[in-house]
Amino acid sequence: MFAKLIGLKATLLSLIGATVMFALTIHYQSIYQAQWHDKLALITYLLYGMLIITAVFSAQFNRSRVTLLCLLWGLFLTTSDYDLPWSKWLIANNQWLTLCGGGLLMLLALIKDRGLISIHGVARLIFIALCGALAYGWLMLADMAGPMLPKHQITTTLLPLMSLKIPLAIMVLLLLWQSLRQSSLTLTTLLTGFIVWCLMHFQWITLPWTAVIGVLVIHHLLIVIIDAYYLAYRDDLTGLASRRALNQLALSLGRKYTVAMLDIDHFKKFNDTYGHDIGDQVLKLVAAKLGKVKGGGKVFRYGGEEFTIVFPRKTVEQSLPHLEELRQAIADYGMVVRKPQRKTKKERKAKPPGEKTVSVQISIGVTSRKGKQQFEQALKEADLALYRAKKSGRNNVSE
Repeated sequence: MFAKLIGLKATLLSLIGATVMFALTIHYQSIYQAQWHDKLALITYLLYGMLIITAVFSAQFNRSRVTLLCLLWGLFLTTSDYDLPWSKWLIANNQWLTLCGGGLLMLLALIKDRGLISIHGVARLIFIALCGALAYGWLMLADMAGPMLPKHQITTTLLPLMSLKIPLAIMVLLLLWQSLRQSSLTLTTLLTGFIVWCLMHFQWITLPWTAVIGVLVIHHLLIVIIDAYYLAYRDDLTGLASRRALNQLALSLGRKYTVAMLDIDHFKKFNDTYGHDIGDQVLKLVAAKLGKVKGGGKVFRYGGEEFTIVFPRKTVEQSLPHLEELRQAIADYGMVVRKPQRKTKKERKAKPPGEKTVSVQISIGVTSRKGKQQFEQALKEADLALYRAKKSGRNNVSE
């Protein structure tokens, strides 16, 4: 069960980060209120600017759900600050506002990031309207259920909770489950916003909405920046650092380091035999094994079936045992292929073969920096060493 909670780390870090930010805001509340009381209008304008910047930035990186979230926060803030036609109705229907706001955050967690100016944008406006209608209908149903249900201890206890607390509790549990099951920073920021929204309604947080939305916008912006970093420097398939990250590391390396180039043996033949889906599984398997490298090695996906490991401040002699351990661990691992092999026209009528266990092997070329050698030159030498490992029978480490 816990193995499937791949979003646990991201969720915990996001919630801890938001908690720290709100704790600091509450701690210094009296100080900034005294110093900035006469500049409240300026702070509000700055907040609108932050909302616009975050919305545009998140849209630029195709995080349309965060963009919509910022627009909704802006609409709520505008409704609170100005006497709009619907402002009085919202004040009189605070329960609807709370339930609808929670429902909108839940809705954003269920949909995917799509283009805003498209048919998907129109569909989302319809879903937002439906969310408001459902919230209104639920509250009406909760009010009607009171006189209709028989008087009982259970119904007497549950009826006060039915309108808000029960649906909000269900939604936050669903949001938490989604955030834990998926490694998505967007889901973590939606979960954080939902929790804060509920805490404000039940007055467990007593900050003004300007400060609350300000903290949330900073949190959203940080999430999008971190997400953009991973998008730029992480390989989407394997989760390893990408070639761009390798180039960045090269700029910070000292005079002493070791570079290893790794390649999956007969990967093209494996792809042709079992298909690209199984080939992707092989890449993920090898990447997972390489990610456990010891000795301070940093792993990167170089491209295709090639990987690079850099050992800063290590010689070849110090790095070889760790590379040999990786090679052996991958060679000893039996991968179960459940998908049938590709068939010729004559074989299509035959029964599909059962499960098959196959082994994956890698070849490794390794070298260390020599003299005033540039990183590109060391990388090229490691590639030549990899070629020698291939020529000498594969599934070995060559210098």
